[in-house]
Formats: sequence, structure tokens, C-alpha cells
Amino acid sequence: MNQTFDALSTAPRPPRRRRLRWLALGLAVLLVAALAVGWVLYQRLDSNITTDTATANELARYEKERPTALVAGAQNVLIIGSDTRGGPGNGAYGEDSGTQRSDTTILLHVAADRRSATAVSLPRDLMAKIPACRRPDGTETSERFAQFNWAYELAGAACTIRTVENISGIRVNHHVIVDFNGFKRLVDAVDGVEVCLEQPMDDPEARLKLPGGRQVLHGEQALGYVRARYSLGNGSDTERMGRQQAFLGGLFKEMQSNGVLLNPARLYPVLDAATSSLTTDAGLDTLRKMYDLVRTVRGIPSERVQFLTVPRRPYEHNPDRDELVQPDADQLFKQLREDRPVSVSKHVRAAGDKPGGAGPRGLRSEDEPAEPVEPEATEVTEGGEASTEPGASPSPPASPLPTTPPTYEGTTAAHGNCG
Repeated sequence: MNQTFDALSTAPRPPRRRRLRWLALGLAVLLVAALAVGWVLYQRLDSNITTDTATANELARYEKERPTALVAGAQNVLIIGSDTRGGPGNGAYGEDSGTQRSDTTILLHVAADRRSATAVSLPRDLMAKIPACRRPDGTETSERFAQFNWAYELAGAACTIRTVENISGIRVNHHVIVDFNGFKRLVDAVDGVEVCLEQPMDDPEARLKLPGGRQVLHGEQALGYVRARYSLGNGSDTERMGRQQAFLGGLFKEMQSNGVLLNPARLYPVLDAATSSLTTDAGLDTLRKMYDLVRTVRGIPSERVQFLTVPRRPYEHNPDRDELVQPDADQLFKQLREDRPVSVSKHVRAAGDKPGGAGPRGLRSEDEPAEPVEPEATEVTEGGEASTEPGASPSPPASPLPTTPPTYEGTTAAHGNCG
């Protein structure tokens, strides 16, 4: 009996049992390897994002004068498209003059209930009160009434945020800075964005030549399309912002699609392009923090992702600059501050705006550095009194707000570029 038991215990195990053991071991090794690779990729994406602590430190100095957030949970993110020629891939757009301007500035409001998002473009040529700001080298600029994009050129993101808050009364919770090369990489990562051109486009300034009709634009072409100004329409910055908004709507739809979000082979390049091209505040400087914001936005229907330009018209003293249309602009900012719905339509023009926008602005090339002084600037002297240069005027007083909110000229992500 014992001999029989010993013989059974020393008998070879069935081949099937050995195969199952090796299969389990192999799966365990693959799981560990996948986790290790996933962790490495996560760390890489996480480290791609550049944290802008200097802006937060600077804003803290002015905390008492900044607006207070009125609705808990609502988020206001200022997206700044920098035209810096420094950094990898950006030198092709001109020489680095040592300055940078906000080529595009968008205030993105995400509703507290996460059922809508509104992106408001602020014209670079909008005449606005720019507060006294401190530059990175510690020197101070003077308060002035000048075109909006001077704020970024003079003293960076903190000065731009304070200027936006002065204009709108809206508390900016986060900011994101993206450069030319980062935009191109993001478009390429989603395999391009579709646009529809009513006529062929040839713009040497934007380095772009396109046929008319429906087509998909990739990195370099996409950048030229959203930057083009003098080859389409009347050459105004207002029309360019409209194209930018439609293009961003198309980009949003591509990024929101299951073909990207549910496909790791496509999702990783999108995340890599997005994170490596961004400079953000500490509140958005990790993949987890950014994902938490994006995850909430993903559920918003594309028809509730809205794009519009703040109501504007040619500036009274210089038609090559812009000024706000009141009371429409103040009403829009009030709706956003209070997290109330905003309505947009493609065929509405703000009261007082002129057909065709502000007309061509051919005073200087897009790629030339801004002049250090322009004639329509108002500065505050050391004694505290404002001195106005010829041709300038102070900001007009706000008009009473209407009881019925207006419908603003704009579009939605559902329309895209070919809607």
C-alpha cells in the first residue's frame, strides 16, 4: 500500500497542469511588465507639464484686489496662445525678439454642473486698462490704457490675468499657456481637423496655400489657418477669431470621440502632445489634475460647448483697435460670473457693431515685434494722475444691464468647421 502511494506521489504531473502553471506565470509577468510600462508612461506625461509658480506668486501679491468667485464648483480657465519664437520648433515663425505676445486669449468658463462650457475670445487689439505690473526682473510697469495684448508682452501671464479680471470681474481659477509647436503637435495627434473653405486660400504671411472645399488640415497647415488674417474675408482679427473658434470646436470633437478616448494607441500621442506643450498653474500641473477637469468636460454635449468673441466694435479713436460694445459685454461677463446660461447663434451681431468688423489691420506684420510705445496709450504718472496721449480716451462708463440676456454671435462644437 505504501509502495503504491509513493509511486503515485513521485509520478510526473499531467502536462495540462504544467501548461496552466506556466500560463499563469506568463500572465503575471506580462501584468507586471504592463504596470511598469504604464507607470513609466504616466511619469513621462506627468513630467511633461511645466509648472508656472511665478505667476501664482505674483498674483498672491494682489489677492485683495482680485474678484471673488461667486459660484462654488464653476471653473474659469484662461488659455493664452503665446507667439514666442523661443523654444523647440518655434523659431520658424520669425526671430526671437526677446518678447512674447498673447497671439490668442480665450476665457473658458466650465459650469458648476458640468453641463455646459463657454469659451470667450478676447481680441488682442482690444483697448483696455492694464494695471501696473511687476516684470520678472523686478521692475514695475505703469498703469496704462492700451491694447490688451500689451499686458502679456509687458509682464507675462500674471499681468494678463489681472487685466482680464479687471475687464470682466471674473475670478480666473487656472491658466494654460500653449505655443505654436504645441498646437501643431496636438492637431497631428488627432490625425488632423476637417475644415471647409468657400474659396482657395493663399497667405504668404501665414505660409499657407490651400484649395477651396472640404479638407483635413494637419499641424503646419492648421497653425497657418488659425493664424491667417489678411487672405480671408476683410482681414480683421474678429474674423480670424471666428475661424479659431470653429477650428477649436472641430478639435474638441476629435478629442472627445471614442476613436481617441478608447484607443490607447491614439490617446497616448494626444496626451503626450497636450502635456508637453503646456505651461500651467499648480492647480493643473499633473496628469491627474488635468484629467479630472477633462473628464468632467467630456460629458458635455457638443452643442453645449460654445465659442464666441466678447462683443466688440472698432475703437472710436482708432478703427484699427477694438472697444467693448456695452451693455452687451458687461451682461455676458455677469452671466459667466453668476454661472448662468449663455445663448449663441451664428447669425447675431452685437448692437452697435459694424458689418465686416474692424477692417484690415495692415499697420505692422504679425511677425514683427510690437513697438514699445503706441500713440493711444494712457499712463498713470508717479503722482497718480492719468496722462492721456493724443488720440486716447478713458474707458467709457458701464451702461445699465438689460433685464433679458442677449443672444451672442458665436458657434458651438457641434457645428465645427463645416456645420
